Amino acid sequence: MGMYGEYRRGVMFFEARDYPEAARILAPVVAAEPGNRAAVELLGRAYFHSAQLGRAEETFRRLVELDPANGWAYEALARTLERRSRAGEAERYRRIAQAMGAEQVTQVDLSVHAADLA
Repeated sequence: MGMYGEYRRGVMFFEARDYPEAARILAPVVAAEPGNRAAVELLGRAYFHSAQLGRAEETFRRLVELDPANGWAYEALARTLERRSRAGEAERYRRIAQAMGAEQVTQVDLSVHAADLA
């Protein structure tokens, strides 16, 4: 099965709310295609929802590097830092997200489209 097939499997497990399995499937996809923003984002979300917060933080930081104009990525990083009891550090990223027009979220959620995989 190719990377896109594995990505789709990861999406399927994520949508079924089996976040640890989604992360297990998506980690090799991201390793093979580190510039794939959709895969990086979904992996970060899977880590976040499965309380693998260190990995979620690392992944959302990578997403911010890949897509510095993505206000949602800054907000997701802020939310992850808050869950790690680092509210002071989170505030910096939340301010950036707000300046970019991103809305504050109470949970990390987002739609991923196949077109984002190209």
